[in-house]
Amino acid sequence: MKYVVGVDIGTQSTKCLLVGIDGKVHAQASVAYQPETPKPLWAQQDCEVWFDAVCESVRACVAQSGVAATDIAAMCVSSLYGGAGIPVDEAMRPLHPCLIWMDRRATAEVDAVNATVDVARLQAITGNGVDSYYGFTKMLWLREHRPEVWAKTHHFLPPNSYINWRLTGQLAVDHSSAGNIGGVYDAARRRWSTQALDMLGIPARMMPPRLVESSEVVGTLTAEWAAQLGLREGMPLMAGGVDAAVATFCAGVTGSGDHVAMIGTSMCWGFVSPTVDARHQLITMPHVYRGADRSYVFGGAITAGAAVTWFREAFCQAEVAEAARTGEDAHTLIERRAVDVPPGADGLVFLPYLMGERSPIWDAQAKGAVLGLSLAHSRAHLYRAVLEGVSFALQHNIEAGRRSGQPLDDRLIVVGGAAHSDLWMQIVADVTGYRVFTIEEEVEAALGAAMLAALGAGLVDAATAERGWVTLVERARPEPAAQAVYRERFDIYTSLYPALRDAMHRLG
Repeated sequence: MKYVVGVDIGTQSTKCLLVGIDGKVHAQASVAYQPETPKPLWAQQDCEVWFDAVCESVRACVAQSGVAATDIAAMCVSSLYGGAGIPVDEAMRPLHPCLIWMDRRATAEVDAVNATVDVARLQAITGNGVDSYYGFTKMLWLREHRPEVWAKTHHFLPPNSYINWRLTGQLAVDHSSAGNIGGVYDAARRRWSTQALDMLGIPARMMPPRLVESSEVVGTLTAEWAAQLGLREGMPLMAGGVDAAVATFCAGVTGSGDHVAMIGTSMCWGFVSPTVDARHQLITMPHVYRGADRSYVFGGAITAGAAVTWFREAFCQAEVAEAARTGEDAHTLIERRAVDVPPGADGLVFLPYLMGERSPIWDAQAKGAVLGLSLAHSRAHLYRAVLEGVSFALQHNIEAGRRSGQPLDDRLIVVGGAAHSDLWMQIVADVTGYRVFTIEEEVEAALGAAMLAALGAGLVDAATAERGWVTLVERARPEPAAQAVYRERFDIYTSLYPALRDAMHRLG
């Protein structure tokens, strides 16, 4: 049997799987790290951290599997949205840490674009708006604040493109990563937009000229890296793509109206659509599967699992200490208490805007908040309110997506770390009104990358790719009484940002 390697570079870890073409996972490995956050609202990563993590996880995975290198047919790397990408000089040397999706420093550049550029035209070309989330605004920040870097920059490379170049010596950018940059990619013509680049003052040479499909071969593994990774020289590497879209593909979301929520460090909810339209205030890019006629349209919260982790570390020292004594997980301990808190958290509403917010409000200066606190509330109430607040953010994006007119399937697939929580899955079902399904295999984007490798190598057909290698399991159904509570609380949730916006901005 033939095997493929799938790698996913995440915000906090890189995961690698070795998978048979029957979909069975034979080995897996991961390497953890943290993004650099040198200032409030800044988030960046040294690309060597990613490259070392890819090499370490692949090496460990191949060694653990015991599979012969000659039987490993292909490899594919998906990655977090790299924002501006990695600026490299003509010798392909990195010049600056990568400003990743979470980075919101380019507020002044957003204001400048809105004041000086035909934004309506930019939206019509790209299918995307203007916000410091998008890579093109981060590029403009580098131009204004790091002129010595800008002067030497030859290309901006998405993380997966950089890894592929290091391993093969061949440079290409997949269409999903190109489209996710925002204001530089022509969604209709599927190429870099000279007009948009001119409007923004970004030289066209900074965009790598070769654009490819996510399952297309970028190049083959060099002898040097084959020896270091335990793979064979000449093995093909497929282009890969943005992790949210690859995780969506892994869940079998390939047709119009299919939709999935990826709830990890951040939350991304997206659906497949045949159209591109910036008016729904979501993000659009070519899908990683059949991207020529299918867009992946998504939105999301910057802090989802990150909000839960923040709450645990800031307020749950007792549970953390108990977990250290008993060997249980601290989240499990606090969740056990939160299960007894009724829907609505006895009057608490949490705004999860801990790093500003993405769609649909698009405000880098938005702030987190808890409304309704009283002496009667406990940590368990607050914990449940955090889970509910992120679920409200999910519903806010779903409502924005519905404005596109695209009918959505009656089930919602959830992938990512949140899927481990029965309580959270029930809250999501009650807030959104959808039956919630999760993936039994728990491997998501890395498995999607493996499928792209198998598809590109001709080891699986389109029918297998659309069906996927995963098993979907129903986890929760909406409960009418809880739905009624959450409909009323969601109205309060959506009213809070407009009411608090000015105060949030005055806090700086």
